[in-house]
Amino acid sequence: MDLASDVYVGIRELLEAHGRPAREVYLDSENSGMIFPEALKAMVDAYEDHFAGHPSITHRRGWESYEALYKTSSTIAKFINCEPDELAFTHSGTEANNLAILGLNKESERKKIIVSAIEHLSVIFPAEQLEKQGYRVIKVPVDREGFVNLEFLINNVDKDTLLVSVGAVNHEIGTIQDLRAIVESVKDKDENIIFHTDACDALGRISLDVKKLNVDMASFSSHKVCGPKGAGALYIRDGVKIEPIIHGQLSTQKLWPGLENVPAIAGFGKAVELFASNFDLYVNHMKELRDLLIQGILSNVEHTLLNGPLGNKRSPDNVNVSVLYCEGEALTVDLSLNGIYVSSGSACTSRILQPSHVLLAIGREFHEAHGSILMKVAPLHSHEDVRYVVENVPRVVQRLRSISPLKPKEVG
Repeated sequence: MDLASDVYVGIRELLEAHGRPAREVYLDSENSGMIFPEALKAMVDAYEDHFAGHPSITHRRGWESYEALYKTSSTIAKFINCEPDELAFTHSGTEANNLAILGLNKESERKKIIVSAIEHLSVIFPAEQLEKQGYRVIKVPVDREGFVNLEFLINNVDKDTLLVSVGAVNHEIGTIQDLRAIVESVKDKDENIIFHTDACDALGRISLDVKKLNVDMASFSSHKVCGPKGAGALYIRDGVKIEPIIHGQLSTQKLWPGLENVPAIAGFGKAVELFASNFDLYVNHMKELRDLLIQGILSNVEHTLLNGPLGNKRSPDNVNVSVLYCEGEALTVDLSLNGIYVSSGSACTSRILQPSHVLLAIGREFHEAHGSILMKVAPLHSHEDVRYVVENVPRVVQRLRSISPLKPKEVG
């Protein structure tokens, strides 16, 4: 039996049965985002016109590719206030997080890693890999809105601590940490501790100045800023010692060997350029859509819980709601049939049908976490998109609850 072939046929049949809805609203930017037309054009131009060459090879096409890389480095560096050579390109935010943690100086006598309990799995899993090598990993608890317990964190910082990693903005529930206060508290206790932040969900959402924040490393992802998939970056403050975690022929990136995805990096640069030029406009637009979506769902669907904080403590793009007496996976399928694309919990955990570790960490019960849907708005969304979602979610929830064996009698 050819399993791969069988899966392909099954997917094709599924797609044909699903059909193409008359209207589609893509809200799953957590897992694979929409792309600015300008960023797509920059990527296509890179393939078609300019950047076919290898950026480390000494001929015209190679120099053109190198120029494209440097241009994106300069754009990102200006946006986050660092030097272009303090950025290392990877192919995703996951790779950037892995490089930051697994690339730590193994010669150090310090053997303690501290991460928050709600970090992305691309932070937690590498930390747990180091645990197998003799490191001690401490997970810092959070409150019911996802804010780090600073007292617990500081009490666990000591002379054995090598790294602290706290995401600036949580990827699932949108909690905006007071990162400056957290970094100051850690550095006040020991300035030699390396501080890393997963900033994939912070770039373009909050003001981000790595110098003022005094972080040593920060991870970024192209698709989180409406750029193409296949590009990420790690900021590494000059002087911080990091070693490569994969090995091969070097190109321009000393910490990430192999051929760079130059077209995706060119698109990444264009997306960041757009966010930098329109920061207030984009943030205010996303906040407005976010609040309309939250209010529309919570006021029209009974037995719902908002996960994460409200207002300015929440990322402008993030909506995460637990719909009680519904399975999150069923919600994603039924909403998909209506052209509304969302994720349930986090994609990393939903494939193995485990509730989100983030939602459990903020105190949600298993059934509350299982019934969660995550939506992210982007500058590309319109008010009409949000109205369409708000009109359709109640009907989908009502249908699923009508066939749910878990619903109490008072729920129709």
